[in-house]
Amino acid sequence: MSLVRATGTIGGLTLVSRVLGLVRDTLFALVVGAGLASDCFLIAFRLPNLFRALFAEGAFAAAFVPMFSRTLAGSGISMPGDPGSGGDLVAGRAFAEAVLAVLLPLLVAFTILMIAFAAPVVWLMTGGFPDASPEKYRLAVEFTRITFPYLLLISIVSLLGGILNSLGRFWVNAAAPILLNVALIAGLVLFHGDTPVASARVQSAAVTVAGILQFVWLIWACHRAGIDLRLRWPRLTPPVRELLRRIGPAALGAGAVQINLVISTALAARFLGQGAISYLYYADRLNQLPLGLVGIGIGTVLLPTLSRQLASKLDGAAMHTQNRAIELVLLLTLPAAAALVVSALPIVRTLFEHGRFTGADSIATAAALSAFSLGLPAYVLIKVLTPGFHARGDTTTPVRIAVASMLVNLVGNLTLIWSLGFVGIALSTALAAWVNAGALFWTLRRRGLFAVDERLRRNAWRLIAASAAMSGVLIAADRLVSPYMGASLFARAAALTALIAAGGVAYLAAAYTLKAFSLADLKGQLRRRPA
Repeated sequence: MSLVRATGTIGGLTLVSRVLGLVRDTLFALVVGAGLASDCFLIAFRLPNLFRALFAEGAFAAAFVPMFSRTLAGSGISMPGDPGSGGDLVAGRAFAEAVLAVLLPLLVAFTILMIAFAAPVVWLMTGGFPDASPEKYRLAVEFTRITFPYLLLISIVSLLGGILNSLGRFWVNAAAPILLNVALIAGLVLFHGDTPVASARVQSAAVTVAGILQFVWLIWACHRAGIDLRLRWPRLTPPVRELLRRIGPAALGAGAVQINLVISTALAARFLGQGAISYLYYADRLNQLPLGLVGIGIGTVLLPTLSRQLASKLDGAAMHTQNRAIELVLLLTLPAAAALVVSALPIVRTLFEHGRFTGADSIATAAALSAFSLGLPAYVLIKVLTPGFHARGDTTTPVRIAVASMLVNLVGNLTLIWSLGFVGIALSTALAAWVNAGALFWTLRRRGLFAVDERLRRNAWRLIAASAAMSGVLIAADRLVSPYMGASLFARAAALTALIAAGGVAYLAAAYTLKAFSLADLKGQLRRRPA
């Protein structure tokens, strides 16, 4: 399956998930707002999400998938769309069962410990909310205990999803986040309380319910794929030892952006007023929309693809694949970043300014969104460049670079927070992402593992110019739609739709005129072709 076609499959399902996520966040803003209750829930939800990014999706995507893919390659398994006959899944299943046998008891023990010691963990993260009432700290601890079983469930989901991705069944794992949003939306619509605190408590319970739904979905999908994992007695076999050795560096490398966000959240909780955590959350959710559509899709497809190409000694094909991945990233993320920076306020006002979410909340969230979005292309490039190391079994280099970027983020936060507040936090996060992406690119190039081909070199500047032209159109159009932003929801939605359409047409026209892409290239990429 071609990179664009596979990415489009994942991106389409991710689009459904992200649209539902926007519905969820809009309802959350309406029912809970941006205050004490929302801050407490977002702290509670941030903690299992951090460990999910570090030890579940991040670690398994980076360490487990290449090893499992090589196991399948050694067994003669063919991927969907590849020529040749397939083999049996005995070796792959045995490896996955050995991994599950060791990791499951560790995950259970870790989850129990985190629930038992939720109070000191939340205090370390927030300082006990020194500028707020004791109730805020108590609620954050309570919500954390309710949400943390999600980590155990989503970790197993990530293992099963890694198996399915290695088998080329990308869509199944891409559809799993839809269940999270469905569960949270159901909680907001059907079971929300009369107060923001009661509604936030229901949301905490809905997170764990979502983990159960995702677990059942992946178990069923693996059964359909011929993978039924049995529980075994834990044994540290050589492959499991190798996986555990890779997990630590892989987790930190893959979770650098999440760690930066946790650092930002912790500083906001300690030094900024009520609502700052919520402003950063709402802004990051919008920034994550194109990141999820493009970055997750490309990263999911790219790692097993590069692993198979390198295992087959197809270094030239791997280089070509990564060049086209970067080209696709620039084609999609440069205009998205420009639009989120230039038109942040009308976007936020249309989506969130309802019920308990005020006009002042919109202005604050839009400022954070503009700052976050400056780093959007870098966030996605990290997803594309990191597999260049992991596919070669190198999980150490990305973690060193990630640690350096985290230090940049910390210094930036401590420098900018005093003058720019939460906007400074968002800005330093974007800066750290560019440092991370730049260092990954430079290291791959210096080692001779990646070289920019002529097509990418030619098209990159044209895409930047097309995005700049689109920004000019958006700046002019913003003035035209501004009077409608204080009207009804329907009028705001219509004005925002017209604004997005004008920007999209301007970008496509400029990119096509500058020959940054051709219809023939896109059609060729969308066709299914042999590996």
